[in-house]
Amino acid sequence: MSELSFKVYCIENYAEYKNKSSSAVFEQFSKTKLLNHLKTDYEDLHGMGKEFLMDYFDQWFGEKKI
Repeated sequence: MSELSFKVYCIENYAEYKNKSSSAVFEQFSKTKLLNHLKTDYEDLHGMGKEFLMDYFDQWFGEKKI
């Protein structure tokens, strides 16, 4: 999966998970620099499962404690 495809995958799945629009999630990912993080840590993150990624994003946004 390319970096771009991975970012789209993350945005679309997190939008569905949070019942938000993809554009709202994209804006949230951009504002919090999560999009840059997905690029720099692509090698570590792209092999993770969907459930792990959703929890990881919640932690990134401070919605869950580690």
